[in-house]
Amino acid sequence: MQPNKIAITAAPIAPVLAERWSPRSFNKDYLLTQHEALSILEAGRWAPSSNNLQPWRFAYISKTDELHGAICEKGLTGFNQSWAPNASALIVVAVQVNTADGKENTGRKYDAGLAASMMVVQAQELGLHTHHIGGLVREEILELLKLDSNYEILTVIAVGKVAPAEELQGPAFEREVAPRVRLELDEIMLYGKP
Repeated sequence: MQPNKIAITAAPIAPVLAERWSPRSFNKDYLLTQHEALSILEAGRWAPSSNNLQPWRFAYISKTDELHGAICEKGLTGFNQSWAPNASALIVVAVQVNTADGKENTGRKYDAGLAASMMVVQAQELGLHTHHIGGLVREEILELLKLDSNYEILTVIAVGKVAPAEELQGPAFEREVAPRVRLELDEIMLYGKP
């Protein structure tokens, strides 16, 4: 059984956005096709970027790669370690801290967030689902990817086909079937009323 997670909005939004949600139950037998993987990564590549600096860097790790298991075991925390191994792929989103001339790129996280959101929307358009993972051991991921100190790990995105919620247990199951909620628009508006 899959819970209904379609967003209830004050005004219509694109179906690909309304239907997007972050499952933890992934089909352990599904592998992304090369077309799906490239399509998702290209969407991130073509995200808006301040001064076109493109500070984002992606590590695409298929479930068939030994690094997938190592990231799940050493790079994730808490119950993320129990469900993430079933994801078809993990996409590590990192940024370059400094530009080529040695100056800090203060817009790097914003730009990488835009790239990550574009990948999520593209995955949803392909009939896939994603889940951003914040419970990370960033130093372990840096080490596993052999990255130097000019890189900063921001998130890991699990990607795959959704599976029945009943395949999860405990807190992961409870979160999977919980209603999808957001603050009301009035609660997040700093100024102005449409």
